[in-house]
Amino acid sequence: MTDVPKRLLLGRALRSDKLSETLLPKRIALPVFASDPLSSVAYAPGEVLLVLSVAGVSAYHFSPWIAVAVVVLMFTVVASYRQNVRAYPSGGGDYEVATTNLGRRAGLTVASALLVDYVLTVAVSISSGVENLGSAIPFVVENKTLCAVGVIVLLTLMNLRGVRESGKLFAIPTYCFVIGVFGLLLWGVVRGVLFGDEMRAPTADFEIHSEQSGLAGFALAFLLLRAFSSGCAALTGVEAISNGVPAFRKPKSKNAATTLAMMGVLAVTMFCGIIGLALATDVKMAENPAKDLLDNGHPVGSDYTQNPVISQVAAAVFGDGSIPFVFLAAATALVLFLAANTAYNGFPLLGSILAQDRYLPRQLHTRGDRLAFSNGIVLLSGAAAILVAVYEADSTRLIQLYIVGVFVSFTLSQTGMVRHWNRLLTTETDPARRRHMHRSRAINTFGAFFTGLVLVVVLVTKFTHGAWVSLLGMALFYGLMTAIRRHYDSVSEELAAEDPGERTVRPSRVHSLVLVSKIHKPTLRALSYARLMRSDHLEAVTVNVDHAETEALRRQWDERGIDIPLTILDSPYREISKPVTEYVKRLRKEQPRDVVSVFIPEYVVGHWYEHVLHNQSALRLKGRLLFTPGVMVTSVPYQLESSELAKKRARRREDWNAPGSVRRGPVKQQGKQSSAGLTKPREK
Repeated sequence: MTDVPKRLLLGRALRSDKLSETLLPKRIALPVFASDPLSSVAYAPGEVLLVLSVAGVSAYHFSPWIAVAVVVLMFTVVASYRQNVRAYPSGGGDYEVATTNLGRRAGLTVASALLVDYVLTVAVSISSGVENLGSAIPFVVENKTLCAVGVIVLLTLMNLRGVRESGKLFAIPTYCFVIGVFGLLLWGVVRGVLFGDEMRAPTADFEIHSEQSGLAGFALAFLLLRAFSSGCAALTGVEAISNGVPAFRKPKSKNAATTLAMMGVLAVTMFCGIIGLALATDVKMAENPAKDLLDNGHPVGSDYTQNPVISQVAAAVFGDGSIPFVFLAAATALVLFLAANTAYNGFPLLGSILAQDRYLPRQLHTRGDRLAFSNGIVLLSGAAAILVAVYEADSTRLIQLYIVGVFVSFTLSQTGMVRHWNRLLTTETDPARRRHMHRSRAINTFGAFFTGLVLVVVLVTKFTHGAWVSLLGMALFYGLMTAIRRHYDSVSEELAAEDPGERTVRPSRVHSLVLVSKIHKPTLRALSYARLMRSDHLEAVTVNVDHAETEALRRQWDERGIDIPLTILDSPYREISKPVTEYVKRLRKEQPRDVVSVFIPEYVVGHWYEHVLHNQSALRLKGRLLFTPGVMVTSVPYQLESSELAKKRARRREDWNAPGSVRRGPVKQQGKQSSAGLTKPREK
């Protein structure tokens, strides 16, 4: 029932030894890991203008200086992370750097910040993409929450098919977006400088009503800092490359560093170009457009839809509705949807490393059928869908929660790199290598100072606008990971093998019980199997739910001459599990050093719908007995004809893989196949 749809959606399962074939060349790694910072130019300039609009149109002339500050910060972060990927190519990224150089608590802080930021990346990117697409398709705006959740589901399926395959799908829209933006910038310069054309945005004739116009002093400085922090959204996703180094082809570190440089150059060029064209075409943006945007002195009203800056600039340069305009609009919407792919690669990789370190459930460390970290992908999708539903896919509200986590990780990571170089310098004697280390330490020191300063600015300017939600999410992740690690440590300590010199206390006797409901083939098979165990005491147990059926069972038992005593447990409330568990506990209380072994006969059906026709009393009873100390539970299965037919169908399918076969790795065939038509892996 489940295997055929899964293969249709995700493709054929891949063997573990095919992992090297899924590694990414730089041309595919760029759209896979850098789609988030590249696509942020579609909304980061608009966020800068939105904040500045609080002080009126006159404050727009500060936007070039804010763009310069963002560019300096971008190049600082890119240069710093180029040191990271060379020093720590294992894929741990900021988490590994902070843990190794600053300690476990700093590492967990970075990990919790990144996990929160990855979830927000998906929510913000897809919400912004829905809004951009809605400028051309009204249905999308009217149902944007539903559309955003649908896009999340689609991205999840694409990523479950594997990193390389999803990367090929995402490469074309990302490169189309880059080509479209550079075409926009080039044609805008040609029209404005060479031809002298007057290019005006659709909102050029609007006015902005502001009750805080003419800000000066501290108020103006605070507003500029807030605009700068909003523009820093262009830096989100830079750290994903340092987490994804293992996904690059060899030489991994060199290719990752080159991809970082390419991403930085492309992102800052597009960011500055769009802000420049927005000022040249007289774009107007307002935080509350229905009230603050004035058309001929009158508010535009709630029916007005404020299009993103990039859409307004494209309408001014290319012409509203022209083929280049439609091409860029479509590419922008697609790349904003696919920008979430940066998180779809970063979150599962980081989750796998945290699971390996026992800070997250071990299931997140397991690769799926397509060699992707499927459980991490599904977890990320679920969290992002909840966030989108809660905030109704409103990118303006969501972006206030954004970038706090990423600058926490930036700052701690760069601080850790400074300590990394300090430690190496104490032992390095080669002059050339020492000069290189000094230069790298200077880059990371400046990066730590600058990103730390930006973190303070972001926290101060965005705390009351929603940044506190991110901090709360980080605290919850931190507490959850600490609790998970504590649980795994306690379980590991409790399960640790004893000293070989110490004698293990053995049970004095084994008291075996065979559960009986009626005399049929599964019961007789369970009785025969229980006899082979040579227990000290063996008895059959049945529960008296129906008096007539119990008497009939007793008569059949005597007529067959079965030499195993039959114990009947009364159940006035017609329960099955409780009388058995109470009887087992009574036996344990009478003989504490004895072990009680319970044999449960079960028959196995071959179709999913047949399970509905049978009660699951055996499953419920096993669940109860597992929590009873000193009790061993053994299932004795009896396959029905439908189960045998299912095995024959599986035998005819040569490409069939047992669940988990990919996770166990490649298996060499030894001899003939088993009766189920499967080659069983050799257990270690």
